[in-house]
Amino acid sequence: MHPEAPPADRNLAEAVTTFVELRPRLFGIAYRVLGSATEAEDVVQEAWLRWQRTDRSTVVSPAAFLSSTTTRLAINVAQSARVRRETYIGPWLPEPIDTSIDAVAGAERAEALELALLLVLQKLTPTERAAYVLREAFEYGYAEISEILRLTPVNARKIVSRARKHLTDDERDSVDIQEHRRLLDAFVAAAQEGDVASLEAILTPDAVSLSDGNGLRGAARVPVVGRARVANLSTASARFWPTVEIVPVQANGRAGVLLYRDGRPATFMTIAATRRGIHRVLWVFTSDKIAAFLGSRAHYAPLPLRPVDAVARAHPGRERFQLRSLSGLRTAQT
Repeated sequence: MHPEAPPADRNLAEAVTTFVELRPRLFGIAYRVLGSATEAEDVVQEAWLRWQRTDRSTVVSPAAFLSSTTTRLAINVAQSARVRRETYIGPWLPEPIDTSIDAVAGAERAEALELALLLVLQKLTPTERAAYVLREAFEYGYAEISEILRLTPVNARKIVSRARKHLTDDERDSVDIQEHRRLLDAFVAAAQEGDVASLEAILTPDAVSLSDGNGLRGAARVPVVGRARVANLSTASARFWPTVEIVPVQANGRAGVLLYRDGRPATFMTIAATRRGIHRVLWVFTSDKIAAFLGSRAHYAPLPLRPVDAVARAHPGRERFQLRSLSGLRTAQT
């Protein structure tokens, strides 16, 4: 027979259980607001620390407390991130995340998850972004949004409406998952063959190719605009496609490909499309973002909870008990 765990240990175990259950939602909110899995992970870490230190007996709704905390932290990070990105070399794209396990990344709906839409959301203020994400992806009511963002319900509604108006028809009218995959496969096949005519046939006249390389050699430092230019760029190097291994992946709820060179992941690529055709071709060359994508599946891995006395024995200094990542929590619970 095991002795009954002390109340403090039971409370800690309950706090861990609650946080693990809500973690996908918290990460989903932070990621959509920030467009960075790495920064979102830092926000979730800080939310855990605040949850650990707060007087949880006074919290009526853990979900509301943690969602509010995460959203406000993400807004603060977004405000500083805007300054840092001014020094970024070339186009900046959101970090893709692996959604092969959780196709909606913790949300009730998949809205505001496609890379092209996340990129558009970066043009909004952090508060506008957060309001749109909470409403469209997580279905929060305007009263809840106003409380989280410390606004009146009327202002919250106006902010969400204003954010919607920033979206173009292309962002509102994305093709379904099956058609997206078909167009991506057709693009890759034509690019491999150097078939410019076939590429032009599936690109819109105003198509844009964006390459995120932060100064990396070979990555275009300006957007490439127009059907003919995008098609030519995608087939420009005869040495590019024959030297890569193409691995299909699911990223941000849509099909993408990882391109391996010499056995190492070197490039991520996906598209954004409507019934008119492909209007965005998105390339990520930045190694940090590739690494973040490869590590992002861990956000959705199931975690077995262990007895509370094991938590207490492993971490007697509970003030230092941290959740750096899911793997960190798994370690803490063993």
